[in-house]
Amino acid sequence: MSDDFPIVALVCSAGGLDALTRVLAPLPADLPAAIIALQHLDPERASQLPALLQARTALPVIAAADGAVLRPGQVLVAPSGQHTLVTAGLAVALIPSGSLPPYRPSADLLLTTLAAAAGARVIAVILSGGGNDAATGATAVHHFGGAVIASSAATSSHPAMPQAAIGRDSIVDYIVALDDVPGLLLTLVTAPLIGPSGPDP
Repeated sequence: MSDDFPIVALVCSAGGLDALTRVLAPLPADLPAAIIALQHLDPERASQLPALLQARTALPVIAAADGAVLRPGQVLVAPSGQHTLVTAGLAVALIPSGSLPPYRPSADLLLTTLAAAAGARVIAVILSGGGNDAATGATAVHHFGGAVIASSAATSSHPAMPQAAIGRDSIVDYIVALDDVPGLLLTLVTAPLIGPSGPDP
């Protein structure tokens, strides 16, 4: 496996468990891409998301720990109570989210650091959720040459989050029905070039 594997970030909020399940369930265990999944969570409660997702996908699902490295064929899940960042070495860095906004954990922080670390290798997927988290991070992914996917309003149980990114100036490359996201991901992660363009000038 090349070290230049694609990295898929799945971000969501309300309605996210169903959305994540419908994206991850069809994907093969030998997916040639790393996945990191983030859902807004109550910071006072330990996340059950890794166990819930593991029961729904053939891919190994692991709770992200500080220093964990993104690897192809594996799903890392952002924990509750901590923002999840990605370093230049594709390692996870966790920082306490505190008791105040922004959204926790923050999709904007994850996507922005991932874009800076991995550039055109990043595929950001914005799924069901309220609010506007991920719109700024998706802009960063677009700027660094990655691809941005948003689930369509008609197939998102809470469409505000993907719609906030869609409302930005042409940063979303693909607006697709939720159940079409897995097939699109398989196409993108096996393509020679992930992003449709290089960094913006």
